[in-house]
Amino acid sequence: MSTLRIGTRGSQLALWQANTVKALLAGRGHQAELIIIKTTGDRLSEQNLSESGGKRLFVKEIEEALLRREVDLAVHSAKDMPAELARGLTVAAALPREDPRDALVLPAGHAAHGLAFSDAVAQLGGRPVIGTGSIRRVAQLRAMLPNARFEPVRGNVDTRLRKLDGAAGKGGEYDALILAAAGLRRLGLGERISALVPIEICIPAPGQGTIAVEIREDDEATRSRVVALTDEDTAMALEAERTLVAKLGGGCQLPLGGIALPTADGQLQLSAVVISADGAQVLRRSATGEMTVPYAIGGRVAKMLLEAGAAAILDEVRGG
Repeated sequence: MSTLRIGTRGSQLALWQANTVKALLAGRGHQAELIIIKTTGDRLSEQNLSESGGKRLFVKEIEEALLRREVDLAVHSAKDMPAELARGLTVAAALPREDPRDALVLPAGHAAHGLAFSDAVAQLGGRPVIGTGSIRRVAQLRAMLPNARFEPVRGNVDTRLRKLDGAAGKGGEYDALILAAAGLRRLGLGERISALVPIEICIPAPGQGTIAVEIREDDEATRSRVVALTDEDTAMALEAERTLVAKLGGGCQLPLGGIALPTADGQLQLSAVVISADGAQVLRRSATGEMTVPYAIGGRVAKMLLEAGAAAILDEVRGG
């Protein structure tokens, strides 16, 4: 049986994800190797995503390699994937989801671990500088931090933490960062999480915490080898969240959050928010349905948001 070629970015987190998939495949008797592909997003590491093209920057070259049959599968953070995949490609597997919440990270000098979010916020002072490049996070957190100044921060996780902590004898550029808890934990940096941001305060990005495996639609040989990696609850949640984004016309960075979670009685609940960039307009909607029809749940919540005026908010952010 041929060795599977896994396309991945070369960042520390991307390699962790790709090596995890490689190890899972090896555990089922399938050999694989990593093919590192530099994406446009990597080359534009210091630019704000909302100004340079959005999510496709991190997958474009990898998807092109898939379509040229230079790799057999690609491993992504699902939140980095655009709502509409390139023609001929599909998500074939979703690994069990890590904690999807955002995390508040304080500088190393006084970064207590496991605080309540309100207690961590109390340590920030009156006019903190918060590092995040996410419109979604800024729009939702303004309500809790009305006097904060939000500044973009790019680079890999280590680079961002250095910018937060500063050099010896010098303070950092930020008073706190907002990062995905999943990425910190996967890199062994869970102790840097000062507080988790409650979902009621900041709904995560669709797909956050999920590793997705992308293949060519017609590649049944690869599909047969990766499908066993799928966690069904995660896959259903991801489909609901991606349907939500697609129905709302997502494709670039938008002030849109969406999280689908299984309920105690085995159904799937999708909660979503669309919020204006200044935080003045907030639309929250949710729906619960059968786990087997996640696309219907995603479509229903998108319809409720559109009926409430979400299109105008999103068009303003897009510049439309």
